[in-house]
Amino acid sequence: MSELRTVGVEEEMLLVERATGHAMSLQSQVLAAMPENPPDGEIEGEFAREQIEVGSAPHEDLAVLAAELSEWRHRASVAARHQGAAVAALGLSPTPTVPHRAPGSRYAQIAERFGVIAAEFLSCGCHVHVSVDDRDEAVRVLDRIRPSLPLLTALCTNSPFHAGADTGYAGYRTLQMDRWPSAGPVEPFGSAAGYDEAISHMLATGVLLDQGMVYFDARVSHRYPTIEIRVADVCLDVRDAVLLAALCRALVETEAQATDEAVLPSVPVLRLARWQAAGSGVSGDLLDARTLKPVAAWEAIGALVDRLRPALERSGDVELVETALARVRRHGTGADRQRRVFEHTGSMADVVADATRVTIGADHDQS
Repeated sequence: MSELRTVGVEEEMLLVERATGHAMSLQSQVLAAMPENPPDGEIEGEFAREQIEVGSAPHEDLAVLAAELSEWRHRASVAARHQGAAVAALGLSPTPTVPHRAPGSRYAQIAERFGVIAAEFLSCGCHVHVSVDDRDEAVRVLDRIRPSLPLLTALCTNSPFHAGADTGYAGYRTLQMDRWPSAGPVEPFGSAAGYDEAISHMLATGVLLDQGMVYFDARVSHRYPTIEIRVADVCLDVRDAVLLAALCRALVETEAQATDEAVLPSVPVLRLARWQAAGSGVSGDLLDARTLKPVAAWEAIGALVDRLRPALERSGDVELVETALARVRRHGTGADRQRRVFEHTGSMADVVADATRVTIGADHDQS
């Protein structure tokens, strides 16, 4: 690929009551109240009526991406405020809630087939789409990026609380996603034909409704000419979403151009790496993406950035990434901030209220 790869970001967010922090079933009302003349991209409903999803257009320039994501967050916040609610970029609801399924026959079929898994599902992730030349390149990259994905999970952990309690994890949403039968890491596919055959066999079982329910950690998009990387909680701070986008683009570019032998860990090893990342975020150990040995989190992240540096230099993103990583290292992830607020106030409502401010950039860490 001679030009820069484009990158687009989808962010799922909670609709919450400001005073109590409880999730509110206002999806259709908020969508109807969206201001006219929106930025590029789109806003739409999600599985639960307590959430919405905003998605950017594809961009080469990450400054444009950042501005667009910020604008979408702001506009969604304004629309929610008109309904007496707020928007919170949280991976899970810190307060107890009973989700309500959004309308539509597809969602109704999912609810009927998957029972309590669907009934309890209220999860907000951040999905990054990176452009690829063709499906062969896409699958080659999918196979090679597998050991690096847990590091991205760790950097974006933002779901320590669920249903009024501390889960003991920095990113408990990742573990909740594992309840779905198609979620998580997968074995290498080897080729586009191998990928297509695997998807065909999965759909032939009759368990999944359609290809949209293939919830791999990373997949070939069935809608766009992209790889979709799906391992992150929605980021509390929009700057972390842009950091994630930069790293995902560099990771795809690096592995698309790589000539060294791929590191191809087994799915059981990847599941352990993923669990470790969701457990401690950037505060403990992570598996080094090349050696598959446990090292301090920031050592593993540093090694990944070193590998991605040529791609980051070509895209002009080195300073953006280094600045953002330094900020995360100083202040922690969204999970760390949530826990600091709770430690200070003892109130899940205050955790959510703080998140609504950070979501729109009104009260984020300044350095």
